[in-house]
Amino acid sequence: MRNWALIATLLAAFIAGPANADPIVIKFSHVVAENTPKGKMANRFKQLAEERLPGKVVVEVYPNSQLFGDNKVLEAMLLGDVQIGAPSLSKFSRYTPALDVFDLPFLFKDLAAVDRFQKSPEGQAMLDSMRDKGLIGLGYLHNGMKQMSAYSPLRVPADVKGKKFRVQTSDVLVAQFEILGGTAVKKPFSEVFTLLQTKAIDGTENPWSNTFSKKFFEVQPYITETDHGVLDYMVVTSAEFWLGLPDDIRAELSKAMDEAVAYGNEVALEQAVQDRQAIIDSGRSEVIALTPEERAQWVDAMRPVWAQFEAAIGKDMIEKALAANNE
Repeated sequence: MRNWALIATLLAAFIAGPANADPIVIKFSHVVAENTPKGKMANRFKQLAEERLPGKVVVEVYPNSQLFGDNKVLEAMLLGDVQIGAPSLSKFSRYTPALDVFDLPFLFKDLAAVDRFQKSPEGQAMLDSMRDKGLIGLGYLHNGMKQMSAYSPLRVPADVKGKKFRVQTSDVLVAQFEILGGTAVKKPFSEVFTLLQTKAIDGTENPWSNTFSKKFFEVQPYITETDHGVLDYMVVTSAEFWLGLPDDIRAELSKAMDEAVAYGNEVALEQAVQDRQAIIDSGRSEVIALTPEERAQWVDAMRPVWAQFEAAIGKDMIEKALAANNE
């Protein structure tokens, strides 16, 4: 009887695995501050994952480009140096040009339209469109609609002429400034404040949360409420890492991520209002509201960018995104 009891004990231990097995370490790298929608989402994911998988998972969050910038994080992910990132949608064009649809100027009228498109069959299909490249999208995260800032007022498209603007590594974003007679400079997000402070560039485009959290408003006296584009993110992981997880752990992490993203998107809506008001209250920047006539000039001037990228993005995709404005 003793032998059978010993065998049963050993068998149970074998099935359960080592009692002191090392937890799965998940490195989550992003480029913004912790008090932004993305920063808060990442920290919420850490909290939920570690609460629900105690001793099995440890999530290490690296904000402010501490580990990798957005230009390097996807390469690092494919090498296994980081497990989760949330680059802006502009960073995925080399993997799938369809995602450039989110960079087209004045395509979406507001964040609600962006959300409807992302939840559509076409938007959801994009999350899985890079699996053959080794990447899996886990969800879309809002930051907000973009505004233009500069050292001089930007009221009409002609005010952009001759000025340099920092943009993400997106040919669409380069085209939108070039068509106005400006110059687009592709630089990492971590360098933007210094570029503005030293006047190496004249302006930038960013949602309110980035402009406030990174203190761009302290060195940019004018911010124009253009709402000309969206700056959203895709939370992404490597297919090798994600599909290699035990089924039960992957299921719990997936639920935690869904909840964290939903929370982050709620924060984005609230924070856009709060950060805009905080900038106004600071007195450091003048927030310029466009008249309907002025806004129409911007739309007309930048709309030809759509035709430049229609073949790569797909006419049907652009039409589906446009239709989200009317739902």
